Amino acid sequence: MTSTLAVLAAGSVVRVRNGPAAVASPPLDVSAALRALARHRPLRLATFGYLGHMWELYALWSWLSAFFVAARQAHRPGMAETGTVTFAAIGVAGLLGAVAAGRLADRLGRTAVTSGAMLISAACCLASPLAFGAALPVLVILLLIWGASVIADSAQFSAAVTELAEPRYAGSVLALQLALGFTLTIVSIRLVPVAVDVAGWRYALLPLAAGPLLGTVAMLRLRRLPAARSLANGRR
Repeated sequence: MTSTLAVLAAGSVVRVRNGPAAVASPPLDVSAALRALARHRPLRLATFGYLGHMWELYALWSWLSAFFVAARQAHRPGMAETGTVTFAAIGVAGLLGAVAAGRLADRLGRTAVTSGAMLISAACCLASPLAFGAALPVLVILLLIWGASVIADSAQFSAAVTELAEPRYAGSVLALQLALGFTLTIVSIRLVPVAVDVAGWRYALLPLAAGPLLGTVAMLRLRRLPAARSLANGRR
């Protein structure tokens, strides 16, 4: 199935051509990317927003199934039920959230959409202890909303970097941003089992809310800067 989807993805992008602002791809320059982040506050804020997003994203994806099973333990959920809910939250809701956010970002602006998505996912995270003990429909609805919102803003951070960075270093800055983000996920993924040992599954996902909340602060600060006018054709 994954191989089939990869072939379909290849078919969907084969027709894509470079836009009018395309430049020749220079070699990776990590030092230039570091200088850009150090000297360019809008780029730093966009990267901080991305890091907040990444703090939550992969930890949720990694532990959503276990959280669901723990919440439904008394009802003895089957593997089929767990797999269906997990796929619906991560795959189906995630796809819809990403597509919707992409369309909205072109109309409302990147900082607005990323901030809104992170606030929704943070709210789901903070509500997770309540949903943990709630009826099954309530828990599933929260996981679906969480699954849609947690990934909705992802592509917008990469797009923001390409719009804010100097074109010849945009690829290097993107590479550095991704490296920092995926490194951070190691910490948050490993934090959840520690939280389980301390407080149990009901409260295990609460620490993930810190990421999107801090990420929202970064993106709202970026929104106030003049450089934000270069995002989404002036829509910030």
